[in-house]
Formats: sequence, C-alpha cells, structure tokens
Amino acid sequence: MKILVCISKVPDTTTKISFVDNDTKFNEDKVQFIVNPYDEWYALVRALEITEKQGGTVTIINVGPADNDQIIRKALAIGANDSVRVDGNSNESFYVASQIAEYAKTQGYDIIMTGKETIDFNGAEVGGMIAELMNVPYVSHASTLDVDGGKATMKRNIEGGYETVEVTGTFVVSCQKGMAEARIPNMRGIMAARTKPLTVVTPVNVAQLTSVKVFTLPPAKAAVKMISPDNVAELVNLLHTEAKVI
Repeated sequence: MKILVCISKVPDTTTKISFVDNDTKFNEDKVQFIVNPYDEWYALVRALEITEKQGGTVTIINVGPADNDQIIRKALAIGANDSVRVDGNSNESFYVASQIAEYAKTQGYDIIMTGKETIDFNGAEVGGMIAELMNVPYVSHASTLDVDGGKATMKRNIEGGYETVEVTGTFVVSCQKGMAEARIPNMRGIMAARTKPLTVVTPVNVAQLTSVKVFTLPPAKAAVKMISPDNVAELVNLLHTEAKVI
C-alpha cells in the first residue's frame, strides 16, 4: 500500500488575524504555524494506521517555500516515511492541486488523502481538483476508510444517517472527524524525523485562476445587554428592534 498525504501550513487557531499591504495579504509577523489539523489528525493518522496494519509507505507532500520544512518535519515525526515539498509559493487552490497532481501521476500511489479543508481558507477544493487532474475517483468528507485487498470502503455523513462508498483502484479522499484519533509525536519520532528524506521538487508552470482582491475581518461582536427578569417589556422590545437572526 502506497499512500500520499497532502498537508498544508496554517496559522495556529489562537492567532490574532490581521492583514497588510492594503488588506491583500495575511500578516505573518509573530504567527505560530502548524500542520492543518484535518490533514494531520485525520488524513495522516489514518494513512499510518492502514500501512501499520497492511504494510506499505506513507509520503507527505506540501506545496510551499522552504519555511514550510518545519511543519513537514512535524508530520514526519508523527510517523510518515518520507516527504516531498514542491517549491512553489502560492495558496491558490488550482495551483496547489496542479502541483500535487503533476507529482503524483508518475509515482503509483494507491490512495491520495487530504483533510476535508484547511482552517484558514476553508475552501475544500484541492482534493476534488487533484482527482479531476489525475482522472481518478474522488470521495469527499469521508469519516471512515477501510481497505481490503484492492477495494476501499468509506462512510460519509449525510442528513439523517450516512452513506457507504466503495472504490477500486487509485482514488482521492478528503477526511473529516471520525477518520482517526490525533497522535502526539514522541521523542523517538522527533529524532527520526531529522533524517527522514525530504525531497524538494521544482514546480510546474501553472496559470493561477483566482487572486485575492481584499481581505475583510468580520464585524466585532457587540456588547452583551443584561435585562432584568422583571423587565419583560424591555426584553420584548429589544428582540423586535435589535436582535438579529443568524
């Protein structure tokens, strides 16, 4: 079993968000970056569980500059065998998907796994684009994945229940909660990650289909108004005049 896991570098969830260059670029000053949780906790860990049981290798791939090597080493410490970094510098979905697909086409992977989305852009686009570019099946938002021989079986949550999907041959799957439980790297894994292979690949020339015009922060939360339980009239008035349905 040969599995490729796509990982992204994202800001830590406690990061205070701000923008620079006339609100066209995320401000990375003093920001702590991490492996995208959906990629790490679900896609990577489930890939490791499968190969630990059935044999095989797990390769992680990231598209980004040399600064991303730190989070790649974190993923290697969790247990991946080796890694690839495509030396591009863009977060645009089609660009990222194209770089991963171009590399994966010639490597003979059985499964290509991603998290369901990144926690910064929340686009949930890259997995489907990779599958389309490689002309292989795509299963989105899977919460389980089991492999038996040449057949993979997945479950996807739907309204009121779940559906079971079966795939044979190479495919792409995006993973969500339920796929696996997070692992914490141990000291042995951290030490081993320092010497595991990290191959840097030159990006292919790909036209980017989208661009950022401006980032806008959501409006600040309004202050909470405390109403006396004896003042029902005021509460009713505020519900009519100020309350917003979300």
